[in-house]
Amino acid sequence: MYNTIFTENAPKAIGPYSQGIQAGNFIFLSGQIPVDPETNEVVESDIVLQTNQVMKNIKAILEKEELTIENIIKTTIFLNDMNHFSRVNEEYGKHLENLRPARSTVEVSRLPKDVLIEIEVIAIK
Repeated sequence: MYNTIFTENAPKAIGPYSQGIQAGNFIFLSGQIPVDPETNEVVESDIVLQTNQVMKNIKAILEKEELTIENIIKTTIFLNDMNHFSRVNEEYGKHLENLRPARSTVEVSRLPKDVLIEIEVIAIK
């Protein structure tokens, strides 16, 4: 029915979920937060640093499936403060280069480990 995805190069799940799932040609990544997989600690509380760590984690999971950022078709960005929107856009855009997947961005009251950002991804093989 589906296959779970796991890599040591991204943070381990902190609950009853997987880093990602492959169902047919679709890859669904669980929301990634800015945890450094080597230390298992949240990176510094700076929206630019946290956005970059989240994107590194996403890339690591995609690489496990021999995919790249180019396979992303949809993202959802969760921010603890919409005032970070423009800085996140700038950093997120650097990782995507000219790609423009569908996207939603929402402000939430709180995220796991009190991080500033979480991003979930849908990709296609």
